[in-house]
Amino acid sequence: MTRSRFLHQPAAGAISTAILGSSACHAAGSKGHLIVDTHQHLWDLSTQNLPWLEGVPAILNHSYRTAKYLEDTQGLNIKTVYMEVDVAPEQEAAEAQWAVDLIGSGKTPTIAAVIGGRINSPTFPDYIKPYQSNPLVKGVRQVLHVAETKPGHCLQDGFVRNAKLLGSIGKSFDLCMRATDLMDGVKLAEQCPDTRFIVDHCGNPDLKAFRSPLADEERPKHTADEWRRAMEAFATRPNVICKISGIIANLPQGGDASDLAPVVNHCLDTFGPERVVFGGDWPVCLLGAPLKRWVEFLAQIIATRPAADQQKLWAENALKFYALNV
Repeated sequence: MTRSRFLHQPAAGAISTAILGSSACHAAGSKGHLIVDTHQHLWDLSTQNLPWLEGVPAILNHSYRTAKYLEDTQGLNIKTVYMEVDVAPEQEAAEAQWAVDLIGSGKTPTIAAVIGGRINSPTFPDYIKPYQSNPLVKGVRQVLHVAETKPGHCLQDGFVRNAKLLGSIGKSFDLCMRATDLMDGVKLAEQCPDTRFIVDHCGNPDLKAFRSPLADEERPKHTADEWRRAMEAFATRPNVICKISGIIANLPQGGDASDLAPVVNHCLDTFGPERVVFGGDWPVCLLGAPLKRWVEFLAQIIATRPAADQQKLWAENALKFYALNV
């Protein structure tokens, strides 16, 4: 989809019936149409230690609780899956229990959780055991795009063994990794055919790779074709789905839906309408735009797709994949 096509579409301001209530974008936002946000972060810095916040932009370096999420999604009919926030390792069990308690309270839009866990650890089987029969815990994530996880980390014997364990107990694993390491993820999925994997954030592509022409100072971390080939390889694995999330955080200043469209459209076309889910990545999305703006941009990008496919992306696929009750 080209930039010129966007310029001939209605401008995206605040979410309104005129945009999200239209037949083209009916699947998002209005009270009659459910959104399942499969990537909701929450953190409380008065009790949690998030080492990765050191050095990040100030907008992220304070607590983000449910009340603020509700404020930022006001007017949307939304349910969420809590996504672990990469707390210090010694706090992972406490974070997981906190998420379970939050969901159990029934007082928030959060209805399920993906908890943190170092699955390459020999103690991982003991760690996951209390949650294996808990229907509120749908899966595990370990962020892999950090300095200590070198290329090939997810292919180590212990990692593969515990990824297979997750499949045996009906839990999924979120692959949040560098775009340059995506083929490692493909190999992992091949070795663990009974484990369900979710590729977070469209595979974390460098948006600069899709700009033409590039400024002299811009150096993408990979080419657009390298990313496309990796995502296409993922799509050949029936146990992998793609989460349309995260890329909004890297939106350049003054950017719009046309900056995101090449990535979103390739993911949707490659994985097909049945194997994609929406993720807000709040509050990390605030690095690029408010959550409502991300919803607006995505609604624009998919406006010409069949209404049934739009609804699958916004909610239906997540309801099925995570066996959610709403």
